[in-house]
Amino acid sequence: MMRSTGIFLRTLERRRTQPVRVCIARQSTAAATVSESLPHAASATLPTANSPLQQYDSLVSSGTLRPDPHQRRIIQHLHSFHTQLLTYSPPPVPPSAPLSRPTLFSRLFSREPPEPGSAPPNAPKGLYLYGDVGTGKTMLMDLFFDTLPSSFTRKRRVHFHAFMIDVHKRVHAAKLAMGLIGGGGGTSVGGGDGGDPIAPVARDLASEAHILCFDEFQVTDIADAMILRRLLEGLLRHGVVSVITSNRHPDKLYKNGIQRSSFIPAIDLLKTHFKVIDLDSGTDYRRIPRALSHVYYHPLTPENEAEINECFDSLTSPPSSSDGNPDPVITNRPLFTFGRTIHIPLSTSRVARFTFAELCDRPLSAADYLAITNTFGTVFVTDVKKMSVSRKDVARRFITFIDACYESKTKLFISSEVPIYQVFSDDTANGEISDHMRSTMDDLGLPPEVVGASSMFTGEEEIFAFARACSRLVQMGSREWVESAGR
Repeated sequence: MMRSTGIFLRTLERRRTQPVRVCIARQSTAAATVSESLPHAASATLPTANSPLQQYDSLVSSGTLRPDPHQRRIIQHLHSFHTQLLTYSPPPVPPSAPLSRPTLFSRLFSREPPEPGSAPPNAPKGLYLYGDVGTGKTMLMDLFFDTLPSSFTRKRRVHFHAFMIDVHKRVHAAKLAMGLIGGGGGTSVGGGDGGDPIAPVARDLASEAHILCFDEFQVTDIADAMILRRLLEGLLRHGVVSVITSNRHPDKLYKNGIQRSSFIPAIDLLKTHFKVIDLDSGTDYRRIPRALSHVYYHPLTPENEAEINECFDSLTSPPSSSDGNPDPVITNRPLFTFGRTIHIPLSTSRVARFTFAELCDRPLSAADYLAITNTFGTVFVTDVKKMSVSRKDVARRFITFIDACYESKTKLFISSEVPIYQVFSDDTANGEISDHMRSTMDDLGLPPEVVGASSMFTGEEEIFAFARACSRLVQMGSREWVESAGR
């Protein structure tokens, strides 16, 4: 069982208008310590408080959370940072030059204010919270963000993966406008940027938010690694302060990655401008039993097909008292993302259904899967087959989809050939699990006998992504997740 403190709120508002009959189990009312199992969407039900520490103490007093001395010490760091922000005035961010090809007149006479040379001396140090799955990173982030004063309008909480997708889109637009790609003639935009597309992107991001909260900070892509140093430098120089959560200490980010030496300065920035805090309390919350709800069905039998069809019909049929169906199931609903169209095989405005082939046999990207899970609060995936080494590209897409569901707090229903945690296991491994994979599974609280052996994934980052996906599938099958996920 994955690591989790098993948070159960006494009441979590269901975001649907009808019951799911046999598909959803009744919600638990037991109190628990802070954990990542509490979805961000549930924060609206928390008691109102003026600071992270007051919020935490209020939740403990009400019996919603159990007191935990280690977690309270972490909250005190957030409380101190929160207090510093109340008196922090970020410097004004100079306006960016228009991202369009300049005229001769504008090149001769326009001048941008110079970029600041360093972070403002009065800027508080940010917080970098790292720890294993289940140590409460997301809940702590939400508790901090939700207690920021309403007068703080320039604030943003975002999953880091979604943030980097946004950054790459902005950088691409800046390069086009600066003539660095696309036949723009090589004309540089913005005299102060010297042809660097990262500078205007950092400036624009800083103008939109001077407080950034990044959840699940990780670096696995060389494209991200190569721009992060300049991006972080730019944000810090403009006075942006941040809270970051991650599974890894800064020194272990992008470990064994291509051209990692170029990423070391970004690690140094994190260690210099952030207070790095280990969330591991030494208590193994992963072993706390978690009741599973009936959202995963195997094997692929007519009986299980009927069960999952009943769940889908329950979630997509109008209440019996209503006249007509204002939100019927339609086929091939168009979903527009990144300038192209994805067709959803079956969907209402809130529930989508795919076969596994429709979802993973197509060359969809992480951005596509995020668009799907951000649009539909509930997703059904049927006919998931066991994957072999020859289907590694499909397995990678499925892992990316699982991550998108987790990040978007999506309610997930699956029918599969074998238990869903074992779809990546294969016969070529002969039941043998490498020491590294066994260690990674143990870190994530996954008994190897539950997941099985797999020779499909070999690199360190691949093994971690595989094990994390299995861990997230366990969590998304829990009663707490199913009762509160979706919109």
